[in-house]
Amino acid sequence: MSQKKEISKVLSDDALGLIAGRFRLLAEPMRLRILHTLGDREMAVGELVAATGANQANVSKHLGILLDAGVVARRKEGLTANYRVSDESIFELCDLVCSRLKDHLDTRRNALATVFSAT
Repeated sequence: MSQKKEISKVLSDDALGLIAGRFRLLAEPMRLRILHTLGDREMAVGELVAATGANQANVSKHLGILLDAGVVARRKEGLTANYRVSDESIFELCDLVCSRLKDHLDTRRNALATVFSAT
């Protein structure tokens, strides 16, 4: 039996729910934009607003969701809240997805080029 099948047999419904929740967390483009903007640095909410072009309420809402999920951490400095990525494995996951998407698009592009060059 393959390792993938063995792992999936041990996953409880609760575990599958947690995994699905993590993917839902990343299914929102604004949250991905915020994570990409933060990268490996710390930024205040106002800086994120300026960098993303979103309004403060929207950025704050998504930061709250990312904070609750443990993906970002917050540090207060006076009245300013500074955020940074605390779970850097999120970047590994995004890199993996981007790599697979690139491969998929390259395959489609090559298939289309073959079709159009044959005509």
